[in-house]
Amino acid sequence: MAGGGVVKHILLASFKEEVTQERLDELIRGYAALVGVVPSMKAFHWGTDVSIENMHQGFTHVYKAF
Repeated sequence: MAGGGVVKHILLASFKEEVTQERLDELIRGYAALVGVVPSMKAFHWGTDVSIENMHQGFTHVYKAF
């Protein structure tokens, strides 16, 4: 990308019911650890769907890195 712009990566996810909270926490820690491993990755944010509009289309989590 010319000019030193920023690329944002967004991952929308849903998990099977059998995936435990402990496993989700492990995945989140793994994604967050990439900030210290991938030089171009400067930040990582995540959250769960809290929309009252119910427009999530089945996705329950969002992860954003830039």
